Amino acid sequence: MLAAAVIVFREVLEASLIVSIVLAAAQGLAGRDRWVTAGVASGVVGAVLVAAFAGALAEAAQGMGQELFNATILLLAVVMLGWHNVWMSRDGKQMAKNVSAVGKDVMAGNRPLYALGVVTGVAVLREGSETVLFLYGIASSGDDGLATMAAGALLGVAGGVAIGAGLYFGLLRIPMRHLFTVTNWMIVLLAAGMASQAAGFLVQADLLPPLGNAVWDTSWLLTEKSVLGKVLHALIGYVSRPSGIQVVFFVATLAAIQTFTALVGRTPSSAKRATAG
Repeated sequence: MLAAAVIVFREVLEASLIVSIVLAAAQGLAGRDRWVTAGVASGVVGAVLVAAFAGALAEAAQGMGQELFNATILLLAVVMLGWHNVWMSRDGKQMAKNVSAVGKDVMAGNRPLYALGVVTGVAVLREGSETVLFLYGIASSGDDGLATMAAGALLGVAGGVAIGAGLYFGLLRIPMRHLFTVTNWMIVLLAAGMASQAAGFLVQADLLPPLGNAVWDTSWLLTEKSVLGKVLHALIGYVSRPSGIQVVFFVATLAAIQTFTALVGRTPSSAKRATAG
């Protein structure tokens, strides 16, 4: 439930921020609400279609072996989560500026009114499609049922929409950089946990060596059946008796995402210094 809530919250928050920026930039423009609403609705419909096709793909792929299928979904989600963090660290601020510019251009008459619908529709479709994949990854890795995941997703939607609305109405006092720093770390740990669980599935499918069946045993302190153990399993893939390959995948994923984020995040600054020189 918590993993679903974190993922959905982050994706809905980003879509809500874009919608809020567009609404604020086009404040007072006749027809603004109609086009933005149409854009959001079309994005939601598109995400639903992606979910339908993802379900059909999952059914068609069951013959490849449940462990291998689960590992594939998890690793694909890990790649997208990692790239998502890397991209946001570099282009997040620029994206907000571009979205705001679209709204201002429409206000000035330099762009057609339907550009508001296109921007919001693409944003909702992109974040909704990512959410579908991530939820498939969570479903493959955890023990949560559909009802529990749905509850977490609804909690995430409510939180993301509330903060987006707060931003629009000027009530938000939490600096966005702090909020995104916290959620970035939560998603990095979630991605590392998913990679670790994917390694476990690949060991079960005899595609990877375990490198030791139990590197450590913390079942005496915390089991996956306890409330805290379930929470940590959902958020960071905690297991009390991990295999060596699971530890390797966890640490390697954590290091890779942080390294790429640091390298990509420094690229614009380096380019500016080179240009100035």
